[in-house]
Amino acid sequence: MAFFSATLFAQKDSTDVKIKGDINFTEGIYDPLAPSKAAFYSAIFPGMGQIYNKKYWKAPIVWAALAVPAYYYQINNQEYKRYRTAYKLRKNGLQDEFTDDDGVSSVSLTTLETAQEQLSENRDMSLLSGVIIYILQIVEASVNAHLLQFNTDDTISFKPALIMDPIRIETPTLGLTIKYNF
Repeated sequence: MAFFSATLFAQKDSTDVKIKGDINFTEGIYDPLAPSKAAFYSAIFPGMGQIYNKKYWKAPIVWAALAVPAYYYQINNQEYKRYRTAYKLRKNGLQDEFTDDDGVSSVSLTTLETAQEQLSENRDMSLLSGVIIYILQIVEASVNAHLLQFNTDDTISFKPALIMDPIRIETPTLGLTIKYNF
């Protein structure tokens, strides 16, 4: 068995920076737990993360956005049960709500089956959209809490400017320049 030894030379570590003097930093509004708190509050009670972020106007929007699929879920579920009951009664040879006392039915058996399928699909879509809105409001509260911690004072500016192309004077071309200052 042989042992080899080699001496290797590499570049100097550029991350090893020594700073002369004291580092002065101000305690800002940065709170690393704020986004997770906002997400947690939104998960517990929808809209509460928005209230935690002091965006009070967003909470009623969240509540309305969640109320709409809940309402349609309830309506579609009631109608589904109604058509399901009528379908079961008709299959067993009993009178349902769509059959007159004379035995004349206003809705066929195929229509009852189709209505059940459509209402079941609508009910499931309402549930899915409610879950998606619920998850999105949690994500929105977390992202908003992250964005609230960025520096947005007046020294940061965004100034769009339109410039003309000096080479093509006969066919004017417009461009867009974006300047940002810190």
